[in-house]
Amino acid sequence: MAVSTVKEVFEHHIPAKLQAKPDVVTRIAAVYQFNISGPGGGTWGVDCTAPGGKVSEGAPPSPKCTVAATEQDFLNIVNGKLNPQMAFMSGKLKIQGDMGLAMKLQQILV
Repeated sequence: MAVSTVKEVFEHHIPAKLQAKPDVVTRIAAVYQFNISGPGGGTWGVDCTAPGGKVSEGAPPSPKCTVAATEQDFLNIVNGKLNPQMAFMSGKLKIQGDMGLAMKLQQILV
């Protein structure tokens, strides 16, 4: 099901993915920060060190990987309309920190 807002991604979509894939949370075992620009964007944290994973609004303490994108590009990635690798190569998706963790993100985003 397509998501239409960034808030929906972080409050419903990602928590559902984390719950459905506890093994992925265990394998990732790191904290991500998402900086989404635009009127419906914001800063969010996804903590895969917490049991079952935890999503929170605001900047998490000591993220190992920071992801930045516009609201529209981020929603296109989550909804499968934009390939994450292509978004990164074209500068629509910016990653800071551990690139290995960035590669694992697809498992909980898409």
